[in-house]
Amino acid sequence: MSKITIPEIQEILDAELPLVNILGCAIEDVGAGRCTVRMAFKPELIRPGGTIAGPATMALADLAMYVVVLSLVGRVELAVTTNLNINFLRKPGPADMIAHGRILKRGKRLAVAEVELFSDGAPDDMVAHVTGTYSIPSQEGGN
Repeated sequence: MSKITIPEIQEILDAELPLVNILGCAIEDVGAGRCTVRMAFKPELIRPGGTIAGPATMALADLAMYVVVLSLVGRVELAVTTNLNINFLRKPGPADMIAHGRILKRGKRLAVAEVELFSDGAPDDMVAHVTGTYSIPSQEGGN
């Protein structure tokens, strides 16, 4: 069971990460160590060549990693990305992008996550594969 609910995560995002709303991201599902996040297709996200821009794709993946980390540690807003590696596999179509995130390993201070990204309607054609590491701040006495 997740240690945080979608409304609790959304509260953090609304207060602290306005980029999430600018990009049109919404959390669809969250469980312990897993999530699904959607980024709505917007013409403003297109780059030359007619594909969704890489920075928007990376932001969606990073958000999914943040959500899966919070699902395991609860409301720890200051968990931060320490590493993100992305492999762009194919050109996403003009559709919403779906991110499926999961934790690969969680330690006391670091969590390693994986995100698979797909264009909505094409669940067999992965657009990008992402791995990343998040730093989890100490929850004892603020150190």
